[in-house]
Amino acid sequence: MLIYTMGVSVDGFIHDRDGDFQWPGHSDELFAFHTDRVGSLGGTILGRRLYETMRVWETDPAMRDTEAGAVFADIWAALPKVVFSRTLDAVDGNARLARASVADEVAEVRAATDRDIEIGGADLASQAFELGLIDELRIFRYPVVVGGGTPMLPPVTDRVDLDLVETRLFGVVAYERYQVHGLPVAE
Repeated sequence: MLIYTMGVSVDGFIHDRDGDFQWPGHSDELFAFHTDRVGSLGGTILGRRLYETMRVWETDPAMRDTEAGAVFADIWAALPKVVFSRTLDAVDGNARLARASVADEVAEVRAATDRDIEIGGADLASQAFELGLIDELRIFRYPVVVGGGTPMLPPVTDRVDLDLVETRLFGVVAYERYQVHGLPVAE
């Protein structure tokens, strides 16, 4: 499955007009859930900004100051990554720059693993969504309304029906898991 996972405001933005995404509600329980979630993946496809945001887990020793941080850093460093960028000449660690279209890169990553794949970065994931490549949305909804910024989802020309297959609360953060209607429900 190709999964689009993102933290969003209640009104559906991944960051506000100023680029801020430091919203209330982070907890040890939520971090542990993210660690398990990322650990189950067979690969990830990222836009440049998300790659640069997450790169700290591979480059900053301070991210390993706690046991939980060290575990996540190890998982993240080992995860195969494909990075879409028009400005980067090289990427670090277990990452490579995309060489083909979004559809072709998704197909290549899918062929390389029997596990779920995640796609991230609003622009990149929106392209995959518009192409009908996204199988599942995993939304972490934070208790804030920002009124503008970068939306999680693109405007669509055709309706996309979803099945709500899981909800969960992590303190004040609501987790929603949707699959594109008609897909077999994965556990």
